Amino acid sequence: MSESGPEAATLGFIGLGVMGSRMCANLIRRSDHPVVVYDPVATAVAAATELGARAADSTGEVAGAADIVFLSLPSIVQVESVCAELVSAAQPPRIIVDMSTSDVAGTRTLATRLAESGTTLVDAPVARLRQAAEEGTLLITVGADAETFREIEPLLSCMGSDIVHAGSTGNGQVLKILNNMVLFLNMNALAEALAIGRAAGVTPDTLFSTLKLGSADSFALRRTASATMLVDEFPERAFPVDYAIKDLALALKLAEESDIPASAGLQTMDLLQRTHDAGYGANYYPVMIKLVEGDA
Repeated sequence: MSESGPEAATLGFIGLGVMGSRMCANLIRRSDHPVVVYDPVATAVAAATELGARAADSTGEVAGAADIVFLSLPSIVQVESVCAELVSAAQPPRIIVDMSTSDVAGTRTLATRLAESGTTLVDAPVARLRQAAEEGTLLITVGADAETFREIEPLLSCMGSDIVHAGSTGNGQVLKILNNMVLFLNMNALAEALAIGRAAGVTPDTLFSTLKLGSADSFALRRTASATMLVDEFPERAFPVDYAIKDLALALKLAEESDIPASAGLQTMDLLQRTHDAGYGANYYPVMIKLVEGDA
């Protein structure tokens, strides 16, 4: 028995984007398992093979080689499609770990459907920034039964420093979605505070440095707002407005299903939508401040 699970069991990884490529790299480096990878982008696959992974030509080839397959994909639509391909293979994987941020109800429905084919679906979405994916210090919230969680936790620990067992299937998505909702609302509040402070004669540097000393301090303030709003830089190829809209929509869907008004979430969604409509959909989402200050 190896430290990370059954000896010599091959792992699969599908989806080598900004986060997935870094997560997969840590799985290759830190687990003692062979890893087979698939992504339609050849350069992403080449980077993984340079670290020791084996390239697959299709998702079906991953299924045939791997006992446990990790997914890092844009949305539940792609997750459902890839899972259908995996379980239709001659030798489907025993466990699929979806590390994407996906719809809760869709995740639970998909898990039920996969179980009929003998495959267990685990939801394990990740939180924190690209640097955390690089360093293997992600927060990973996991929806799985206790036995499956115990089996995959050592593998997840290759990619994250904080692994939370959220409970049954779908609960990992609930925690991730609400984490992002609170983050976006926090950034909305910081954008409004900066705009009000500047209009009232306080410099943004003074405002933010003071907020860090009081009860308004937060990760969003220290890491995200300070690095973007203070310097007026909102690059592309970071977490864009369009991704924020997608994730917040998932939270608002949960709120609607629970008959919770979520008025602050709705207001933030309106701001993000207007930011998108102003042409900033591909920019790092703190660019919302431009709409707050009327610069768009």
